[in-house]
Amino acid sequence: MTIPNLTLNNGVTMPAIGFGVYQTPPAETIAAVDTALTTGYRHIDTAAAYGNEREVGEAVRRSGLDRDDIFLETKIWISDFGYDETLRGFDKGAGKLGVDRIDLLILHQALPDEFELTVQAYRALEKLYADGKVRAIGVSNFMPDHLTRLLAETEIVPAVNQIEVHPYFRQSELLAVDSEHGILNQAWSPIGGITFYRDGSKGSTLKDPVIGEIAAAHGKSPAQVMLRWHTQQGRQAIPKSVTPSRIAENFDIFDFELSAEQLSAIDALDTGVRGGPEPEAITRARFGMPIPEA
Repeated sequence: MTIPNLTLNNGVTMPAIGFGVYQTPPAETIAAVDTALTTGYRHIDTAAAYGNEREVGEAVRRSGLDRDDIFLETKIWISDFGYDETLRGFDKGAGKLGVDRIDLLILHQALPDEFELTVQAYRALEKLYADGKVRAIGVSNFMPDHLTRLLAETEIVPAVNQIEVHPYFRQSELLAVDSEHGILNQAWSPIGGITFYRDGSKGSTLKDPVIGEIAAAHGKSPAQVMLRWHTQQGRQAIPKSVTPSRIAENFDIFDFELSAEQLSAIDALDTGVRGGPEPEAITRARFGMPIPEA
C-alpha cells in the first residue's frame, strides 16, 4: 500500500500517518516498532521523556530498511530546555537512536512560566537545523499565545505542532492558528485516550454511536474512521498500539473516503474537554525529570 506524504513548510515530506510509542514499555518497543515497519509505517514518533528511544533505534536497525526510508521524530523534554542544554539533548537523543541526523526534532511542551528557556531551546533547534543535524524542527502542545511569543523571538516557523486532537477534543482555534502560519497539525491521541463527555464523565470515542454508524457504513472500524477523519482534514495522525492486529488496522485507512457530512458529524462531537495535561500548567517543578545521558 502506498501511503500519501505531507509536505512540511520547509519542503521536507513526511508520511500522512505515523506510529507512536508513548507509554510503550522499553521491553515491548522493539517488537511493536518491528511490527509497524513490517506493516508499512515509515514514520516513528518517540521522545526523550518516553524512555524508549534506544529501543526505537534498535528496531530501525534490525528492520534492514534503508535509514533514509524511515522518518524519525523525537522530542526534547523541558528538563533539557535552554540553549546549551537543548544542544546536549539532541546529542542524547541521537545517541540513543543511533543516528547522526534526526528527521524531526520538536520541543515537547512550552514552559509558560519560564518562556525564555523555551525560546533558548528553540534557538538551539534552529542551530541544529542550520547545521544539518535535523531535517525539520517544531513544537508540541503549544497554544496560540505560546506560538505568538515564540514566533516574535525566533527565525524559523515550526514545521509541526503536535497536539491533542480527537473527535471529543478538536482544538478548532489552535488548528486554525497553526494552519495560518503554515504549521502542520500533528495529532497525538488521535482516536482519544482519556476522553470525556460533555457532562464530564469518562467515555470512549470507540463506542460513540455517531462514529459507529459511519464505521458500519464503510465497513471499517471506529478507529479507522477517526484516523481517516484526521488525514482527510490535512492532519498527520500518530496512533499507538502494541497489538499487531490493531497496528495493521490503524494503517489500513486509505482505501475509503468520508463524505463532507460525515466529517462534519464527527467535528460536532467536540466536547472542548482536554484529556491530557493543561499546557499552561506545565512547569519544571511539577513535570521536570532528569533525562539520562545513555
